Amino acid sequence: MNRYVSTKTLKTDSLVRRKATTLFPVIPIDPNTDVYIRTTSIERLDKLALQFYGDQAWWWVIAVSNGLGKGTIIVPMDTRIRIPDKNVVMNLLNTINQTR
Repeated sequence: MNRYVSTKTLKTDSLVRRKATTLFPVIPIDPNTDVYIRTTSIERLDKLALQFYGDQAWWWVIAVSNGLGKGTIIVPMDTRIRIPDKNVVMNLLNTINQTR
């Protein structure tokens, strides 16, 4: 799932194209499907995404869910991380993309 699928392309007066700002959705906490881990060493968001979602491009889901990734994909040791269920995230993104 491409997180930019509903992001609009804008043109400046000089016809330069750029993508509009993309706001990521708040991923609701679901105690029935969320997985929680505690890092025992320094981790990377992309490697966690590959492990839990099978796709390293989903690193942003973990970052958004945990308020991480502002300038780095490194997760410090002994950090509690919430991993939302992939199906919950897919349904949320599909709903958002259908309304745009």
